[in-house]
Amino acid sequence: MIFSRAGSISAIQEEKEWDVIIIGGGATGLGTAVDAASRGYRTLLVEQSDFAKGTSSRSTKLVHGGVRYLAQGDIALVYEALHERGLLLKNASHLVHDQEFIIPTYDWSSKLMYLVGLKFYDLLAGRSGFRKSAWLTADKVLAAIPGLSKKALIGGVSYSDGQFDDSRLAINLAQTAAEYGGVLLNYMRVNSLTKGSDGRVNGIITEDLETGESFKVYGKSIINATGVFVDDILKMDVPAGNALVRPSQGAHIVLDRSFLKGDTALMIPKTSDGRVLFAVPWHGKVLVGTTDTPLDAHSMEPKPLTEEIEFILKTAGNYLLKKPRHQDILSAFAGLRPLAAPGKNTGSTKEISRSHKLIVSDSGMITITGGKWTTYRRMAQDTIDKAIALGQLHRVKCITEKVKIHGAQEIVEQGEFAFYGSDAAKIKKLMKDDAQLAQPLHTESSLVKAEVIWMVRNEMARTVEDVLARRRRVLFLNAELAEKLAPAVAEIMAVELEKDMEWVSAQLQQFNELVAQYLLKYQEIPSH
Repeated sequence: MIFSRAGSISAIQEEKEWDVIIIGGGATGLGTAVDAASRGYRTLLVEQSDFAKGTSSRSTKLVHGGVRYLAQGDIALVYEALHERGLLLKNASHLVHDQEFIIPTYDWSSKLMYLVGLKFYDLLAGRSGFRKSAWLTADKVLAAIPGLSKKALIGGVSYSDGQFDDSRLAINLAQTAAEYGGVLLNYMRVNSLTKGSDGRVNGIITEDLETGESFKVYGKSIINATGVFVDDILKMDVPAGNALVRPSQGAHIVLDRSFLKGDTALMIPKTSDGRVLFAVPWHGKVLVGTTDTPLDAHSMEPKPLTEEIEFILKTAGNYLLKKPRHQDILSAFAGLRPLAAPGKNTGSTKEISRSHKLIVSDSGMITITGGKWTTYRRMAQDTIDKAIALGQLHRVKCITEKVKIHGAQEIVEQGEFAFYGSDAAKIKKLMKDDAQLAQPLHTESSLVKAEVIWMVRNEMARTVEDVLARRRRVLFLNAELAEKLAPAVAEIMAVELEKDMEWVSAQLQQFNELVAQYLLKYQEIPSH
């Protein structure tokens, strides 16, 4: 199956019954599509927006066991996540790499506690390809993180975890599923579920948001993998059902690399309100976050709260020599974690499970929720195994521990195109064949015309936002630069997609409104 939207539309017009229909194109849904397709099941995935539009493009970009969960005593979750971290390093070598972190210490009891805890973390990880933890003197800490304040510093503990590009991995998972015969569609919204005479869910009615055309498709197993939107789908099945998910918002800001310096990430394990804060080098910038704010409602484009931005700036300023201010923020974004909510009322997301949950409705629909990026593969395996256990699918063994993700290489690509992995050579060929395609779209950016063409033809990019937010991370890294690039990107896409100038104008208006949000123009900057 070629990963193209036109080809996928043709497939759902021709194929009316599938083995597996997955609703949701984030990490969990895409992982489930890879799992199902690689087992040989006829697999369809539909996503109401773009792949990874929601939570799955808004993480802290870490593939990790979760040091904080170890501190909370959730050893099983950490062990599982560390195993999956090792698999990702092998199977998505072009996107996942070993990142050094340092926890600065300011008293000897903290030094001992963190060192003992991280040695246990190493033990749980086993031989997974990551470096082991070590005690560092204050001088070595400052040499690794020149931007760190030395006030009261006695040393630090270094450890190793994984870093990745979340939305690039999502796109590559979609391509991987397609290579195994799966059919995947973005901008395809589920409007209702269909049921047989026995009351069991047996299909979906879905609408192409580009054309307005509706499709009725049937499946043996219907899987709800919509993250914070799972309750919306569950209510299509049982309108009076209780909420399954309590969203928690995590905000991040992006700063210039000069605030951290060096290639080592900073981890603050305990902040003023008990949260963990990371400052991580990412695509030439510094990503700082996150927060943990319980919310009662979800949205496709959540906004960082003023108090979240204040918390991040203040906390980072307590540790960095160069104190970040509002005007230093290059971009700010928020994501909603789909935390599995317990039956009791709780105001703290620390009491809400971060392990994943599988729920089977009376109608036979399977809902997967909770979890985190690192464990997406295991969540997918458990989901398809559940469908088999229910008798919805014939038994086939899971093989995804050994499935290489699209783009993975034995010898990893270096340079500007490294995150494309094995596709980098194909983009470079486009540039070689036509020198005009090798020209940067703006003097401040390395993005070239060939990349945009590649994304439209091979990565199902449909909008300017798809290109500048998720296939190239410009919106997340430097929102003002994204706004400067948008006109050129829109013009290239209009040619590729055969769109008119009205489409271009509409795209630019929508994208510029989004840029304003990432620049926090809706917030009032505090006077202090």
